[in-house]
Amino acid sequence: MRLYHGSNQPIHSIDLAKGKPFKDFGKGFYTTHLSEQAVYWSRRIADRFGGDPFVTVFEFNLERATADGLNIKVFEQPDKEWALFVMANRKVSDVEFRHDYDIVIGPVADDNMARLFGLYDMEIIDLDAVVSGLVYKNLNSQYFFATEKSLNYLTIL
Repeated sequence: MRLYHGSNQPIHSIDLAKGKPFKDFGKGFYTTHLSEQAVYWSRRIADRFGGDPFVTVFEFNLERATADGLNIKVFEQPDKEWALFVMANRKVSDVEFRHDYDIVIGPVADDNMARLFGLYDMEIIDLDAVVSGLVYKNLNSQYFFATEKSLNYLTIL
């Protein structure tokens, strides 16, 4: 399967240490199967940090990664489990949340969802209200690579 990474420069090699903490699925390398989403992010990142928008294309072998026993979590939809997982990864605190997945696949939490998560953190709304606020969203997807081992299943084209 083809995956795309939008940035302000081409990716020649992946350095997991360059990932930012407190993102949806943690610190690592993010891609999407939606080329339009990668184009959008490349423009946004270039506008914010300079450089030129660039989309790097990868081939990803999910079947082989699964067969080889990588620890893969797939969120099919934005449900309670997904919301709690994203909130745990995004929560800025003295101790960064860590999970043991090599690869995580699922919806992207946008800025509107971040507001819902904040209301939940302040105990203004409950988890059911968070999830019901996500039901009607047209969510993009992300493929997250957390470990060096997971990068072996991702080839730059």
